[in-house]
Amino acid sequence: MAQSVLLSHLLQNKVKGFFPKEKVLVEEYEFVHQALFTDPDDQSGWFYHLWLLDQTVKPETPLLVSTWPVHGSDIIVSAEGCLDGRALSPFTSFHSDAGTFPLILYFNEAVEGVNSSTVTVKSVFTENKDLVWKPLATSKSCAAQAWVTHLNVPDVKLHPSTAYPIEVNLGDSQGIISLSGSHCSHPSRFAFTVCVQPLSSEHVERQGVEMILWRDVNFHFYDAHIQESSPIAYFDRLSIKKDHEPAASKWHAKTLVNEIALVRQLLSEIDCKIGKLTLARLLMAHDAMMSYMAPHSHKKVHSEEVLQLFSDLMELDPMHSQYYKEAQSLVLLQQVTSNRESLLKHCCHHRVSTSSSVGNSVCLRLNNLSLSRIGCVEQLLWVQMLDLSHNELRSIDGLEAMQLLSFLNLSHNKLSSFTALEPLRLLKLLKVLDISYNEIGAHPIDRRRYLCSSPLSHSVGSDWNFNEFVPDDAKVTNYWEAFAIFRGFNLMQLDIVGNAITDEKFKSFLIKVLPTLKWVDGEELH
Repeated sequence: MAQSVLLSHLLQNKVKGFFPKEKVLVEEYEFVHQALFTDPDDQSGWFYHLWLLDQTVKPETPLLVSTWPVHGSDIIVSAEGCLDGRALSPFTSFHSDAGTFPLILYFNEAVEGVNSSTVTVKSVFTENKDLVWKPLATSKSCAAQAWVTHLNVPDVKLHPSTAYPIEVNLGDSQGIISLSGSHCSHPSRFAFTVCVQPLSSEHVERQGVEMILWRDVNFHFYDAHIQESSPIAYFDRLSIKKDHEPAASKWHAKTLVNEIALVRQLLSEIDCKIGKLTLARLLMAHDAMMSYMAPHSHKKVHSEEVLQLFSDLMELDPMHSQYYKEAQSLVLLQQVTSNRESLLKHCCHHRVSTSSSVGNSVCLRLNNLSLSRIGCVEQLLWVQMLDLSHNELRSIDGLEAMQLLSFLNLSHNKLSSFTALEPLRLLKLLKVLDISYNEIGAHPIDRRRYLCSSPLSHSVGSDWNFNEFVPDDAKVTNYWEAFAIFRGFNLMQLDIVGNAITDEKFKSFLIKVLPTLKWVDGEELH
């Protein structure tokens, strides 16, 4: 442990006269190999090996890995999700009633210092100095992987055929810093154009006249062989690829290949749980590095083997099965988002004939995948309609980065309390939410509330007039959590049936808290 701390300090600060990082890591790998083969059951050697792996694959500085809008896209900002009667791609259209649209930056690790000094936005809509950047994190930390600002669309009649350019530059200064103290030293630039579709009187008359139904019959899949029908035409521009030193990349890849071969050899001689875990992490790191070095490939060569390794670990080590299950979920999501074809298999068109509230009506369906954790969010910033039903989610951490989400189905999961829904407080565009058939109210003690910043904090909402919403004989704790989560939402539709907490009294409470509701549990409010 002391050795890793000292080495980490030397590598991070690049002590003058110290050996190059690659030479140091090679020597340390050789040292730990001796320990692993001498006593494979000694976990300290494996832990040090995992630390060396992290030093090998982790970039030395924070990197911008994804944005919305994506580079080179032509965005249509409109109060309607269609133009000239044609459905639009979620990459090229955005439904807004507020006269603003979000600009999202997603980094490979949590950073702080994102502001108008470190990020320059050139736009005819808003002065750069007037932009306020906010970290998308449920905690009170000033650091986050995802950051957002909003550009105002002028309340004037702009010509719909005019494309207004917007250019974003960051990284020229040393102000964007990771939690470890490293600076974002690789300048990034991306640009896109915006067309403004004026709000029509027809839209005002027919806005939001239909309830959203999540039944399979209301969705149809896109034809993967017809490019014109693809709603993800800008998929290849999702990730921001950078040209780092090719020699270093080759060394990293060679090191991973060598370590994979060594661990395979060791596992052929002894059945070792932490060895299997190490092999899974090595294979995942190798696939991630290969997709980075060959950005047009995106093929996850070892994903099936990794999935099997985690399945084996769940049987060998049931005490930590939830950890392995969550890691397996991340691999599944990496498979789904690894290329255009696999992602398109999960994209559906929602059959809505008259409602303009659905916008582009493209839904990403990640239901029935046995997911227990959200991941690969950097590939999903464009999603406005998401179906995560019939999974095993206990947490939705990560969804807060998906600022375009307007329609979300979380039904038939394992969410145990309203505290687990805290990321939703950062989704200001959310209109439709289905949390039916979860476990909310079924557990008398919610241990999660002690692990995260929660609505139970005395500092949150201390000025709210809570008592005017709650029945006199109600259990205050349950109502307070729901109040803290949903207060300020503009939900149009909410489904909450099938939870232990649900009764008519609680529904009446939610209707008071959410005056914008039109439907609750499939019934229209009058």
